[in-house]
Amino acid sequence: MTRLAILDDYQNAAGRLVDWPSLGHGVDIVIFHERLVGDELVEALADFDIIVVMRERTLLSREVLSQLPKLRLIATNGMANAAIDLVATTELGILVSGTSSGLHSTVEIAWALILSTIKRMPRADNDTRAGRWQTFLPGDLAGATLGLVGLGRLGAAMVPIARAFSLNVVAWSQNLTSSRVDEVGVDLVTKADLMRESDIISVHLRLSARTTGLIGAPELALMRPHAIVVNTSRGPIVDEGALIDALRGGRIGGAGLDVYDQEPLPPGHPLCTLDNVVLSPHLGYASEANLRDYLQASFDNVAAYLNGEPRHLLGGDSALR
Repeated sequence: MTRLAILDDYQNAAGRLVDWPSLGHGVDIVIFHERLVGDELVEALADFDIIVVMRERTLLSREVLSQLPKLRLIATNGMANAAIDLVATTELGILVSGTSSGLHSTVEIAWALILSTIKRMPRADNDTRAGRWQTFLPGDLAGATLGLVGLGRLGAAMVPIARAFSLNVVAWSQNLTSSRVDEVGVDLVTKADLMRESDIISVHLRLSARTTGLIGAPELALMRPHAIVVNTSRGPIVDEGALIDALRGGRIGGAGLDVYDQEPLPPGHPLCTLDNVVLSPHLGYASEANLRDYLQASFDNVAAYLNGEPRHLLGGDSALR
């Protein structure tokens, strides 16, 4: 009997979206809906051969992996997972399979946050419910400048929508080339100029040692007082402490956040106390269509492994091979 665990199924969706029992009678499937951490995580997973993980919801460190002697395959959603120690998996003989990444859901959440933050929709909703009418003036998109930090698949997908809203678009990243911006049809600027000139800054980078803290206090200090930051990529790319200080001090106009240093975001977190922030619980990853595609791809990877043909394996460089 092969034992398979599906982790962090917060929405109770994994069993509904994919026919896991069709893997066969020789596979015992257990779905964990609540987040497991520490000793509880190790104890719960000690007897499993395969783990299916929901992107980066659970940290599979060397310490954890070394205590899972039966584990032979981790099936992760997406092309990279910063929560898995891929050096440790390689040394321990644990295979890690990945899937292609979704696109539309994250872009839609980014625009939902942009609109909600610029138009201050949470406050508008609360005011209207309480009988308060037009207590503030919302901002506008038309004629404003959108600064894209990153111009890969996700960043580029932001551009047609920006054009529909009559936004100017500029972009910067560490390796961004003039040929790429010409291809997408935006203007290449320096990092400092993007921070100075943009009314909306939207982050679309993969988290790495190089991008951690990429937007910190010096960068936030360059922003216009009305400008906003939107992050749907990974929390640590924006220095959380510096962002909170800038928001508290009114030095920037606001923030729309779908990702955080710690997820789930703890109750009473300082971000939850600020009225110039719109928060969502990493929904860019968790739409129904997106989860179905991810989980079906993970199912296919597990089935291939069980058939003796493991595929889409991630190496220590986090790249599919």
